[in-house]
Amino acid sequence: MKAISPPSTAAIIIHSHHHYLNYRRWFLSPPPRSNRQYHPSVSIPRPHNLKLTFITKAADSTSQPSATKTIVSDDGFSLSKLSFGVVGLGVGISLLSYGFGAYFNILPGSEWSALMLTYGFPLAIIGMALKYAELKPVPCLTYSDAQILRETCATPILQQVRNDVTRFRYGDEQHLDEALKRIFQFGLGGGIPRRSAPILQMIREEVTEDGKYCLVLVFEAKALELSDFEKRQAKFASFFGPGISAEVGKGENDLYEVRLISNSSSKASAS
Repeated sequence: MKAISPPSTAAIIIHSHHHYLNYRRWFLSPPPRSNRQYHPSVSIPRPHNLKLTFITKAADSTSQPSATKTIVSDDGFSLSKLSFGVVGLGVGISLLSYGFGAYFNILPGSEWSALMLTYGFPLAIIGMALKYAELKPVPCLTYSDAQILRETCATPILQQVRNDVTRFRYGDEQHLDEALKRIFQFGLGGGIPRRSAPILQMIREEVTEDGKYCLVLVFEAKALELSDFEKRQAKFASFFGPGISAEVGKGENDLYEVRLISNSSSKASAS
């Protein structure tokens, strides 16, 4: 009797279509068992199931990259970023050190030692005094769309505020000290104690939803509430005005935001 060979392995291909995903699966099924009787001398390999799955994701042509605001980096050099206290202290100590070295013939230039000691000592003293009275600038976060509107829409007062708080100041207790003194009325009736005064932490330049330039003052005030800022909202607008409207809001970790919005738009400035 002639042996009948088993049928070849059948391949079944299943396609599954989706709007975004295309699935292709290949299933390899074993051959069906023959009707032969089991013979102990013949070893029949056990069937194995093999499953191969290939998944391909089709690109959605309708998807668009989300528009994000670009932050303008301020890496350029300017004198406003220079600490005169550090400069004076560094130059003064350098002159004193070299002057003493030259005076004791450790370094060359002994004929200039007296001159270096004469100018080095006062420069070091002035540098120490400036460093002690130094008020560091606050960070400024500027978006690209706000930078474009700054020159045309920002009022002179808003530009002055931005320039003042982003440079080193000397002799002031804190940034915007005079403005905060008048708005919160330190030590007066209806005011707040000076020790509870808000401290400016940073500023931010952005554009409102209706396309207006906005300078955001971010304060830290652990002893104040949002209501303390809300009832002085009109004072913020009048002090930094004219042409300014003010909004206040609560941030995180005892931070409060005062939004100074310029009432002039880019279209009005262009005309």
